[in-house]
Amino acid sequence: MIQFIKNILGIGPKVDLGELIQNGAVIVDVRTPNEFKSGNVKGSINIPLDALMNNLNKIDKNKTIITCCASGARSGMAKRLLKTNGYEVHNGGSWTSVRNYVKH
Repeated sequence: MIQFIKNILGIGPKVDLGELIQNGAVIVDVRTPNEFKSGNVKGSINIPLDALMNNLNKIDKNKTIITCCASGARSGMAKRLLKTNGYEVHNGGSWTSVRNYVKH
């Protein structure tokens, strides 16, 4: 049951987000534009979850993707959608957690 819940939320084995970012991973923040404007990860791109499917062309399939949102739930859904469409993607969880891995 716990694994099922982890799969739904897109929570998998821990990866080194800092290393992924250093190696050129793209951070996709799937919160609303207003949420994004209130604070975001430097260098991240904002594509709200409800618009993600129609904006896949804005995401480089040759790059590793890290999704983030407010809590990790929407970014988990975004991870599944991107993975289904052939992206290498990791759920970073909350944007405030991902922000800690970005050099300022």
